[in-house]
Amino acid sequence: MGALFPSGDKTLDQPEETAILRARDFWTSLVLIVLSLFFLWETTSIPLFGENRAGVSGGDWYNSAALVPFGLFGGLFLLAIGLLVISIRAGGAARAMSSVGLGWDGSEALRFGTIGMTIAAYVIGLVPRVDFIICSGLLITALIYGYRGGHAQRMILTAVVVGVAGLYAFVANLPQSDWKLHDDDWITLILWIALTAFIFVRHPRDRMSRVIPVIALVAPAILVCAMAFGFRQNVPNRGGLFFKTIEYHYYVSLKPLWSQK
Repeated sequence: MGALFPSGDKTLDQPEETAILRARDFWTSLVLIVLSLFFLWETTSIPLFGENRAGVSGGDWYNSAALVPFGLFGGLFLLAIGLLVISIRAGGAARAMSSVGLGWDGSEALRFGTIGMTIAAYVIGLVPRVDFIICSGLLITALIYGYRGGHAQRMILTAVVVGVAGLYAFVANLPQSDWKLHDDDWITLILWIALTAFIFVRHPRDRMSRVIPVIALVAPAILVCAMAFGFRQNVPNRGGLFFKTIEYHYYVSLKPLWSQK
């Protein structure tokens, strides 16, 4: 395994390391462009400027549920274009094409293969069926730990963990009528806790081991709460294990405090 997929621990001089990073930026930007265009296209099905689609009126544009997705994925598209331009100017495109076309680079193939598997499991299997905070926490943990330092074993491990969670959610609760079930929430939560515990045990002195759980929990929680309660947008799987409890206490315990004034 080590001979086929280098661990990334070898020391490179600065120009060579920069060239490798720019090649990775090139492929990453292409993936982000495709993803952002796909979600922008999907968002066009939501009424924006007062249209009436499938009996649903968009109302005023500033109240449309499409506003936040257009902003998020539009921003992602612009950032990806910027990353692509920087990569091309720095020679990243030539390096990337050379690696794929002339000499098979096993470490790059592993990196992008596992990233593709992770994102596919998240988008197709987890997001529609699993609590947003739980599945996003697992994704953030996997991406930070798996791709920090370029270790092949970490990439494989984290991709397998997210892949197992996504595959279970997709197979066990394939029809939309089953998306409100919580068995996949629990499976994903257990895998997230197990991966976090593994990181603590393997790297007890690494400061990042203590930071990852905080980022993985706080970031998606803030995002989903801002979308649901601040911007009043639709969020994935409102009946999820965590968000269902948050939404209940928001409307029952918190909102009455200022609504009665």
